[in-house]
Amino acid sequence: MTKISKSIKLSTACLAVLLVSSCGGGSDGGTTDPDPISEAPTWTAGVFEDESNFVNRCENPRTGTDIDGNPWPDEQGSYLYENHWLRSWSNNTYLWYDEIQDQNPANFALPTTYFEELKTFETTSSGANKDNFHFYQDTSEYQQRASTGASSGYGARFFLINPAPPRKVLVAYTEPNSPATNAGLTRGAEILEIDGVDVVNGSDTDTLNAGLFPASDGETHEFVVRDLGSSTTRTINITSTTVTVDPVQNETVFNTATGDVGYMQFNTFGTRIAEQDLIDAFVDFSNQGIQDLVVDLRYNGGGYLFISSQMAYMVAGSAKTSGRVYEETVWNDQHPNVNPVTGETLEPTPFYSSTSSEATAPGGTLPTLNLNRVFVLSTGGTCSASEAFINGLRGIDVEVILIGDTTCGKPYGFYPTDNCGTTYFTIQFRGENDKGFGQYADGFVPSSSDNGLDFVQGCVVADDFGHLLGDPDEAMLAAALEYQANGACPATVSNKVAQPRSAKPYISDDSLLKSKRVQRELFLDNNRILHIPEELH
Repeated sequence: MTKISKSIKLSTACLAVLLVSSCGGGSDGGTTDPDPISEAPTWTAGVFEDESNFVNRCENPRTGTDIDGNPWPDEQGSYLYENHWLRSWSNNTYLWYDEIQDQNPANFALPTTYFEELKTFETTSSGANKDNFHFYQDTSEYQQRASTGASSGYGARFFLINPAPPRKVLVAYTEPNSPATNAGLTRGAEILEIDGVDVVNGSDTDTLNAGLFPASDGETHEFVVRDLGSSTTRTINITSTTVTVDPVQNETVFNTATGDVGYMQFNTFGTRIAEQDLIDAFVDFSNQGIQDLVVDLRYNGGGYLFISSQMAYMVAGSAKTSGRVYEETVWNDQHPNVNPVTGETLEPTPFYSSTSSEATAPGGTLPTLNLNRVFVLSTGGTCSASEAFINGLRGIDVEVILIGDTTCGKPYGFYPTDNCGTTYFTIQFRGENDKGFGQYADGFVPSSSDNGLDFVQGCVVADDFGHLLGDPDEAMLAAALEYQANGACPATVSNKVAQPRSAKPYISDDSLLKSKRVQRELFLDNNRILHIPEELH
């Protein structure tokens, strides 16, 4: 049984998106406070001082404590010090540090403006930006989200088919026992009007954004909706509250002529309760003796890498995974052997075969299905730790049949790092499977032929909002069941061709309905969290 022999104890401020931790730019209670400012830092092109010389020297030092009760480490400094910290930190840890144009920090009035320049502007082979995951967030907001695992909302995931006029906004799915569910919203419902503003063609995007994406609990908004299958509209008032996600939904087993097929909608690796939910589902599948499995990851943006590894182990079993690498973490060429954030020797993530301390039975052996293949339903929302699941299994020759559309293309990760009240997210490493492959920045592409790399055997199928998730007539699930029965895509989709993803859905644009705040929420949802739970055996 593969065991996790080390644990990394992290503050909750560092538990979301791709962490192992490094809050406060690597500073902790054992470091020496910075000396009082004697003179302003200066810039010499190509010469980089250690970031510790500039960390926590803030234009506006915080007082009080963080969400865990720890005093903020800030000292009086300046925006120039903050800029110099960003420059040195980026040069040290950014995956493509040698593609950053070295510009004088004094030329930028605000650190966040300077940060936007501290990345590569190169493109991938498809023409997409090489780095589409470079962002920042207010640290207090980030810590609140990271520590609770919940956020304000209605419990509905909205899908913007057309985010600019003429818009089309549909409900993708809802969380059980949420305001959305209580209001009768289901997948496929179309949002036509919010607080008197026309969703399709209205110009008041502030009102639309405020209604679709409430910033806090207790906000009540009026929606005009057309339910799935209805020709009439209705008006509802819905009030936001703190909603906790239900990671595994619509678990079922289909009895087919070619064997029993398990199905589950799995929405996120990003909450610790996902581990036990997955264990329960796999126990059920094992007890029912399924021969094939369909994992619906179409809206799963990622989360904890250890849970992604656990799920891969539960699919493949011990014999196929023993001694194999699930994901190798590769940093820039300045750090071939040591993690520059933790200072620890780099070690690969294995296929974890045991439960963490968060499970009902900590340290227990995970259930297994011992399958030779798995069907994955995917869209552009299938990201990061979900893609690691695909890549990790392909690395040990477990066949993945990809049904849907090209995945988001994020083989990268980072440690959210706070400095002076802003948490910065910059790409610091990429993940590679047991075969050393991790070059899927344009996504995994469902294809009629498999190249063993980024083109994956499967079928191109559009997301079907005319059916509920888990309905065997829903187009993506129906295609998977057809392939399972006959070894080929349905005739209605067999000639469709997917393409590498040439643009990401996370780029901020004033013409889009989504606000920059919502863009950051999307960034936070689409990630790997590199965290080993304490006492996970």
